[in-house]
Amino acid sequence: MPLPALQILTANRLKTGEVLYWHQATWVSGLNQAELFPDAGAANAALASAQAFVTANQVVSPYLLEVRQDKSGARPIKEREIIRSLGPSVRPDTGKQAGPDFNDV
Repeated sequence: MPLPALQILTANRLKTGEVLYWHQATWVSGLNQAELFPDAGAANAALASAQAFVTANQVVSPYLLEVRQDKSGARPIKEREIIRSLGPSVRPDTGKQAGPDFNDV
């Protein structure tokens, strides 16, 4: 039987377009640092809190996405979110995949 889906909150940094993830009322750049929401109430409360960052012109388009938790951490269910979590797909020497902790994502 598959494990239940959890949700995380994501957005893009307005100045750079970098993919960000919500962690305890702030934004982090790594999917592995994202806060996991086990229920819709907690997820929707975080989404409402994220609107302050939209109003302050720090992030754009926050939304919730489903992930599955396994022994190596949270993994997005949809292909689009897998690609977003890895960084730009045009060159392997740019974005998150060029960083030293790329394998941690």
